[in-house]
Amino acid sequence: MPKISAVIITYNEELFIDKCLVSIVGIADEIVIVDSFSTDATEEICKKYDVRFVKHEFEGYRDQKNFALRLATYKNILSLDADEALSDRLRESILAAKEKWDFDGYLFNRRNNFCGKWIRHSQWYPDRQLRLFYSDKGQFGKLNLHEKFIMLNGAKVGKLKGDLLHWPFSSHQDHLDKMSEYSLIGAGEFHKAGRKASLFTPYIHLIWGFFRSYIIRGGFLDGYDGFLICSLYAKSAFNKYRKLRQLNKNGVSR
Repeated sequence: MPKISAVIITYNEELFIDKCLVSIVGIADEIVIVDSFSTDATEEICKKYDVRFVKHEFEGYRDQKNFALRLATYKNILSLDADEALSDRLRESILAAKEKWDFDGYLFNRRNNFCGKWIRHSQWYPDRQLRLFYSDKGQFGKLNLHEKFIMLNGAKVGKLKGDLLHWPFSSHQDHLDKMSEYSLIGAGEFHKAGRKASLFTPYIHLIWGFFRSYIIRGGFLDGYDGFLICSLYAKSAFNKYRKLRQLNKNGVSR
């Protein structure tokens, strides 16, 4: 049976890290946590478990996760965010995969929680994630914000049953604050990559982002919460491209 290293990056994650760690006990043969010098109780909570706790200056989400991968003892990796936890069904699926590892990587659905309510539509579900993989078959790539593990050409990918549970925001205000932060990081990453934004680009992404999430992806089926989530998603896209346009004009970050 192959052994699994769970890798998690953290910064001030005291609200949810306990749920995350409880869910992988009995699944992971090693837990590696790379912390960006948290100032809350994250380290204290983590050290209640059998973890390797490493402090490392934050380099961006993509680079921090690739750094964490290099610390793992085993090549079979379970990569989680600190505000995520395995459902019971997903635990069963991962244990079954350990018994018979047929693929280079495994996808599973992520179910997102918005201020106490599980969201079932829009961009938030099924929100498939590749989080269980053989590390020699790829690396974390794309933006240093919405990082993904990119499999090498020819790698075989399967899908597991069960949900990865996710608590992305602790409150409406936290949602607003993080959307503002993410739009700034995203604009900076696009600017570094040479992306351009015209006067109309932010408005196109605002309208299309809301329509795709609320209408095409069924966000309206989640009621008021669905409307709010889709609106904030569209506003974040608008702000990202508005900030990118500023960077295009000024050539520096703001």
